[in-house]
Amino acid sequence: MTLLARMRDGVAVSVLRQSPLVGWLARVVPMVLAGSLMAMVVAAPLDLHQQLLFSAVCLAATLVLRRKAGRLAILAMVVLSVIASTRYMYWRLTSSLGFEGWVDMMFGYGLVLAEFYALLVLLLGYLQTSWPLERKPAALPQDNRTWPSVDVFIPTYNESLDIVKLTAFAAQAIDWPKDKLNVYVLDDGRREVFRSFCEDAGIGYIVRPHNNHAKAGNLNWALKHTNGEFVAIFDADHVPTRSFLQVGMGWFIKDPKLAMLQTPHFFFSPDPFEKNLNTFRVVPGENELFYGLVQDGNDLWNATFFCGSCAILRRGPLEEVGGVAVETVTEDAHTALKLNRLGYNTAYIAIPQAAGLATESLSGHIGQRIRWARGMAQIFRTDNPLLGKGLGFGQRLCYLNAMLHFFYGLPRLVFLTAPLAYLFFGAQVFQASALMILAYAMPHIFQASVTNSTMQGRFRHSFWNEVYESVLAWYIMRPVLLALVNPKLGTFNVTAKGGVIDKSYFDWAMARPYIVVLGLNLLGVVVGLGKMVFDDSASNATLAINLCWTLYNIIMSAAAVAVAAEARQIRGEPRVFAQLPAMLGLANGKTIVCRTSDFSQSGVGISLPAEVEVPQGTQLQVSLFRDENESVFPATVVFSRGQSLGLSFDDLSLQQQSELVRLTFSRADMWAAGWGQGVVDTPLAALREVSLVGLRGIVLLSKATAAELLLRSRFLSFSKKIILRQT
Repeated sequence: MTLLARMRDGVAVSVLRQSPLVGWLARVVPMVLAGSLMAMVVAAPLDLHQQLLFSAVCLAATLVLRRKAGRLAILAMVVLSVIASTRYMYWRLTSSLGFEGWVDMMFGYGLVLAEFYALLVLLLGYLQTSWPLERKPAALPQDNRTWPSVDVFIPTYNESLDIVKLTAFAAQAIDWPKDKLNVYVLDDGRREVFRSFCEDAGIGYIVRPHNNHAKAGNLNWALKHTNGEFVAIFDADHVPTRSFLQVGMGWFIKDPKLAMLQTPHFFFSPDPFEKNLNTFRVVPGENELFYGLVQDGNDLWNATFFCGSCAILRRGPLEEVGGVAVETVTEDAHTALKLNRLGYNTAYIAIPQAAGLATESLSGHIGQRIRWARGMAQIFRTDNPLLGKGLGFGQRLCYLNAMLHFFYGLPRLVFLTAPLAYLFFGAQVFQASALMILAYAMPHIFQASVTNSTMQGRFRHSFWNEVYESVLAWYIMRPVLLALVNPKLGTFNVTAKGGVIDKSYFDWAMARPYIVVLGLNLLGVVVGLGKMVFDDSASNATLAINLCWTLYNIIMSAAAVAVAAEARQIRGEPRVFAQLPAMLGLANGKTIVCRTSDFSQSGVGISLPAEVEVPQGTQLQVSLFRDENESVFPATVVFSRGQSLGLSFDDLSLQQQSELVRLTFSRADMWAAGWGQGVVDTPLAALREVSLVGLRGIVLLSKATAAELLLRSRFLSFSKKIILRQT
């Protein structure tokens, strides 16, 4: 019933007016017939030529459907992909596991378990994302006197005041009746400078005598000391737009059972992948698939996850589940699970209404992902969504997939090294001919790639997921496995934001696992080519398959190495590129109408009209506009080149700082315009992108190795000179 209600704008047909028996039959009989037909197709015995013909027809149909790209066409592609993948797994289990030696058995069963995991995640992913709900904002009552009261919580621990100040000013600027909006900074760092700022800015300031349960405990303490009907939560670096509450609150009034509404986490600075690989706003970031598609798909099944920030929660249900969950280090997702178990609804609106800072360094990014992975494993172990009461079938599977996703560490490492079992040890991980392997495996791979590219193309480019997983696999594997054994292991770690990287460097510590994998695969190519030339007993077809697989693994592991080359980041305050109307007022009374090119908390870039110059060092007034209202800020030109100026603001008052945030970071249209509007994925182009990144990784590793060897050589030479002088 919940699913039918959530598909009321789609193609679902209600069976409420029919008798319960007729309604039950109307649901079950088609499912049984479809399942029986699917089983017959999956298990149908075909010889090599028949399998190749069947696969070719299915792939041709998929390519035709890809051109349609409508929702029903995508569903048909999913069905064809599921057929290809399950046929492969059925063949794999029934026709390719006749292992004879213990070496074949060890490597063979290890690979098939990794493949089974990948298939399960693929099928659950299709369930999640095949029909995103695409919820739109619901209208609020015209009389804003009936709107509910909202407490805005900004938890902080070790973030700088400049970061928190930006978020706090933006929260104050939210368009909501001022007598029903209260902003609180929750300072677990208990810093006097924060208290003074909040007092001067008219912002609530809450501290507690301890830091028990980290962020979750901080939020729960604030819940006990406030009384708004709703709570909006923003991480210290997530800056809300003025329209945040007006976009999200309408659904709470429309649905009394709605307990939580999440909006996307959007970032105005690049994460380490985007920064180090120079792909910011060119290739969709790691998180965009989740917020662009997965959460929208979860919403259909009433299984939207709370993500800890950029969300609204109804106070009553939140208090009913005991506040924000403290049993695991992913307190946000666990809280949503608890709310769903009690029968409350959760929702998602895929319109960015806040923006924040991404992690700057690869080590910080990995640390954050380790916490997420450990927390999901803790939930899987202690509050498994497949067990217990209160969840619907779709909810259980959505939560299950979210948790299983973080178990990819070991399977990814298996895939990155699997062909080496044959190249190094002669292990036959497939007890089948090379042609049969290709006939079943390639349709599975191609169908899944084309289908996922069609579904995810705006938010994830092909092959990049393998890069992300290759980087993280080694690091999340151990915490996840340990959390399964002992869920109490591990603590909450705060992700540092707003840092500066003074100079570029190669992070040898983080890159070591990828370098080992890359080296093994390069050695595998040498061994394989040697066998192809000198070993007459080796099967060239089998060698070719394993060499191609190894070459692919070289690309992925080399791309992972490239991420470890940390690019320089000298700005502590990332600039946002945006063209906004502006005007410069000079000391002689002359005014210049112009536009901004970028902005930050401390300055603004200006694009001047042709043939207009303003020299460096000039003190002036810069005007920014909101509708017909003008705000003026004192500034100094610190950079002047042609028609490009860089201005630094001069000692802005708190009122001016707040007004600047209103006109820049918290503009209602600032983040939504570019959401999902990048280059749409095409698999071949994406493979070329990743291959070039892999080549770059090998070049960077070579240069870093040469520099390291040179440094050590100089150190040894210097040490020898010192020793000789002493003797």
